[in-house]
Amino acid sequence: MTTENQLTIKEMQKIVDDYIGQFKEGYFSPLALMARLTEEAGELAREVNHYYGEKPKKKDEPHNTIDMELADIMFIITCFANSLNIDLEEAFHQMMHKFNTRDADRWTRKEQSIATID
Repeated sequence: MTTENQLTIKEMQKIVDDYIGQFKEGYFSPLALMARLTEEAGELAREVNHYYGEKPKKKDEPHNTIDMELADIMFIITCFANSLNIDLEEAFHQMMHKFNTRDADRWTRKEQSIATID
């Protein structure tokens, strides 16, 4: 992907908002969005199971891909955030700060594991 095709999260939120803004119905309710997110997570799980699990896809099943299922989830999450006026970039930075502080020593860092081998 070239730099010109890359989006910030804010840009993605605006694209989704512009799309949804075309329709009188607007965003679904938070409960409906949660149900849609759950449905999409199930579709992702099914695709992962087909590619990496013990359940191969039937010959007559439509060809969905993991990347499209992840993109569907991103769309629903973006709709969810937009409908609640949540800035996903800000929320993401807050979440990463939480992981970087709370879980700072939770797992073995690669530098540490390499250093102990010598």
